[in-house]
Amino acid sequence: LLLLLALFSPNLLGDPDNFIPANPLITPPHIKPEWYFLFAYAILRSIPNKLGGVLALLFSILILFMLPILHTSKQRTAMFRPFTQT
Repeated sequence: LLLLLALFSPNLLGDPDNFIPANPLITPPHIKPEWYFLFAYAILRSIPNKLGGVLALLFSILILFMLPILHTSKQRTAMFRPFTQT
């Protein structure tokens, strides 16, 4: 039954937003990125300067990559770290 419905009247199963005619000059306000890009979207939206936003995004990613290198604990095991003691 679902196969027949999908083959002969696919518009019944569609999202209503897909039937709105597109305007290529204006991005709709309800469009948001997927959850794994929300941090980058928030950083880029919070800084009005485009170059500053891109630099802030690159700097935030660089900080995440530098955290393991900057960790200067004498303990090498994960046994005494707070995350494993929960």
